Amino acid sequence: MQRYYDCPQILRDFLTYHETIKGQSQLTIGEYYLDLRMFLRFMKLMRSDMPIHTRLDDIPIKDIDIHFIAGITTSDVFDFLSYLASDRTANPDAKAPEYGISASSRARKLSSIKSFFKYLTVRTKQLQENPVADLEYPKLRKSLPKYLTMEQSAALLQAVSGPNAKRDYAILMLFLNCGIRRSELVGLNVTDVYEDRIRVVGKGNKERFVYFGTPCRKAIDAYLLERNKKILSDNRALFGSRNGNRISVEAVHRLVKKALLQAGLDPNQFSAHKLRHTAATMMLSGGVDVKTVQEVLGHENLNTTQIYTHIENTELKIAAEANPLSKLDFAGENED
Repeated sequence: MQRYYDCPQILRDFLTYHETIKGQSQLTIGEYYLDLRMFLRFMKLMRSDMPIHTRLDDIPIKDIDIHFIAGITTSDVFDFLSYLASDRTANPDAKAPEYGISASSRARKLSSIKSFFKYLTVRTKQLQENPVADLEYPKLRKSLPKYLTMEQSAALLQAVSGPNAKRDYAILMLFLNCGIRRSELVGLNVTDVYEDRIRVVGKGNKERFVYFGTPCRKAIDAYLLERNKKILSDNRALFGSRNGNRISVEAVHRLVKKALLQAGLDPNQFSAHKLRHTAATMMLSGGVDVKTVQEVLGHENLNTTQIYTHIENTELKIAAEANPLSKLDFAGENED
C-alpha cells in the first residue's frame, strides 16, 4: 500500500481489506482509491475555509479520521454527485473544458462510496449509520455493446503483421474465441494453456476454464514456438513484451488499436473489450445458450450476459425484414 501514501489510515485500511481479504484486482483497488480520494477531498473542501475554487488535487486528506467521516450525511453525498454531474471536468486545463461527467462514471463513484460505508458499518462496525445505504444510482442509458461482424473479425486477423505478428495473432484469436478480459489475458501463464482450453483467473481471483477450437490452438502453438525461445523477467508469463517483461494491459490496448487501423476499422469504435463483446455475440448467434455464455465470460450475474441476447433479437428482426418475401402482401387472398 506504499503507492497510496496520500491516503488517511482509514482509507488505507479499506483498500487493504479489499486487496487481502476480498482478493480484488489491483485495477479495482486503484478505482476505489481514486474515487474515494476525490470524494474525501470534496468533503474537506465543503467543510473548510478554503476558497470554493480550490483545486481538489491540492487538498490534503491524510488527517481525515472516523470522526470526520461520521459527520458525512446523505445531503453531503448528493452535493458530491451534483458536483460530478455539473462541475467536474476531466481536463480543467483545456481551452474549452467540458463540465459534468457521465452517469456511468458517477454510478461507479457512488458504488465506491457505498462499499466504503458498508465496510465501516457492517464489516468493521466503526459507524452505526450508513448515509448511502438507500441511495439510488444515477439512471443509466441502456445501449447495446458494439461488436465486430464476422467479416470485420476476419479482416482484423488477416491484417496482423510486424515482428510480433504471431503473438498478436494469438492474442486476437483468444479474444475472439474465448471472450476473455484484457486483465485476464495479461495474467495468463504458459502453464495455463491446455490441449483444448485455457485456465483463466477472473474477477475476485475466481478461476474458470475456457475452451477453444482448432484454429485458436494452432495460433497459440505457432506463437509458442517463438515464446519458448525467450526468457522473460517473469518467465511464467504466456505473453511477453518487447522489453522482456510480461505484457501489460496498455500494450495489449495498443496492439489491438494497431491491428484495427491496419484492417481499416475505426479504433475509436472498437477495442479489446469490444472483441469480448464480439465473442459473446458470435457464441449466441451460433446457438450457444446464454447460461453457457455466462460461464465462458465469467459473469457473476446472468443479467450481464443477457444484454447480448438483445443484440441477437435485433439482428433476427433485421434479417426477417431483409427477406424479400417480407415485402409481399398476401392479405385478403385465399381466405376461403
